Amino acid sequence: MILGSAANPLRVAVIGSGPSGFYAADFYLKQTELVIYVDMFDRLPTPYGLVRGGVAPDHAKIKTVTKQYDKIAANPRFRFFGTVELGKAIDHADLAAHYHQIVYATGAQTDRAMGIPGEALSGSYPATEFVGWYNAHPDYRDLQFDLTQERAVVVGNGNVAMDVARILASSYEELVKTDIADYALEALKNSRIREIYVVGRRGPLQAAFTNPEIKELGELQECDLIIPPEEVQLDPLSQAALATAEKTARVNVEIMQKYAQQAPSGKKKQIIFRFLASPTELVGTEHVEAVKLVKNVLTQNDDGSLRPKATDQTEILPCGLIFRSIGYKGVALPDVPFDAKGGVIPNQKGRVVDAQQCVINGEYVAGWIKRGPSGIIGTNRPDSVETVESALADMRDGKTLTPTNTSADAIPALLDSRGVDYTTYADWQALDQAEIERGAAQGRPRVKFSRISEMLDVIREKRAIKS
Repeated sequence: MILGSAANPLRVAVIGSGPSGFYAADFYLKQTELVIYVDMFDRLPTPYGLVRGGVAPDHAKIKTVTKQYDKIAANPRFRFFGTVELGKAIDHADLAAHYHQIVYATGAQTDRAMGIPGEALSGSYPATEFVGWYNAHPDYRDLQFDLTQERAVVVGNGNVAMDVARILASSYEELVKTDIADYALEALKNSRIREIYVVGRRGPLQAAFTNPEIKELGELQECDLIIPPEEVQLDPLSQAALATAEKTARVNVEIMQKYAQQAPSGKKKQIIFRFLASPTELVGTEHVEAVKLVKNVLTQNDDGSLRPKATDQTEILPCGLIFRSIGYKGVALPDVPFDAKGGVIPNQKGRVVDAQQCVINGEYVAGWIKRGPSGIIGTNRPDSVETVESALADMRDGKTLTPTNTSADAIPALLDSRGVDYTTYADWQALDQAEIERGAAQGRPRVKFSRISEMLDVIREKRAIKS
């Protein structure tokens, strides 16, 4: 029987339900000349990945992208299996026995470490933990952050660093309008933080945040954005690179130089920018008491790129809380090749390769776990399309996995036999509605459930009402 026909449909497993996973599913399902069924798996009961657990709560417009994913999930040839973790509920051998192709789309789940003395002190955190905490991610909801401190330092100047600084500096009135976790809303309401330093190792032209992110910092109700004029004075190499820099970088510099000319208005909080500075040590006995910074200068590589070089100038900046936001990093999956240094699954145009760079038939990768943590949500669409195009070309060449049971009932039966109470997309929609109803009762867009046990209780209750 021809693979991809009604009698012998192509069966695909997508591991991960973030943007890259949904875009991969979408492109598969758009192949009108083929019959393809896509099963999506996630270890959480809920879909959307970082759109739910990573996008800042005050960026509601960005989250509307989930409406596209709902349309994809409505396809009768799509199924969602939540609360199914690879390596626990199912393993690699199970997937190979039931699917012709597997697409890993698990994203980048942790932060890169700074690798400096004192990094493990209390009061030092990866940004991912704080972001997950205020977004009600079940993995992080029980964390405690010492918001009794008056000064925090955010290391990094990408969009996530901007989000962390902005959430720390936002007023209760600004946060209560969002879907921020209810416990985080209360904790931040009582926060004593008054100064947030944002420290970048390179100069203002090399800042990785986008124009809207820097503008938002200057529009907060209770916080002044302080950019000392000397911090945005371009060094000679940056000045030479300005004309050919990307528009976003040039506009960032213009915005920051404008803010640098403004006097503080006397708001009770301040965000203070520092450039060309790198942490070399966190100082303290048991808790962070200060960060040691080294002054950098920019040097030019042979390829023309600019990189920071430490000088002999150092300073001690007292602080009681520090968040590192210097890049996300992927996590290895059981029985799947992994490049620990790059934090990605090694691949060639989405085709998973082993340590000898040999392609592994039928296994693919998309999104941040494929290319590293770069780009915005929309960047994942062409990335996923490239992967699926590789997969479809391989299918036509007969290069797929050789499953022994491709029955539509096989995976549900397997999970049932193992006592896995998996969630469906209909279950998620019921939970989604319950969160919205909780929010409406408080005049908020939604109040998220943050414990898996709570989510499953609601889902079971909704199932019981339907039956």
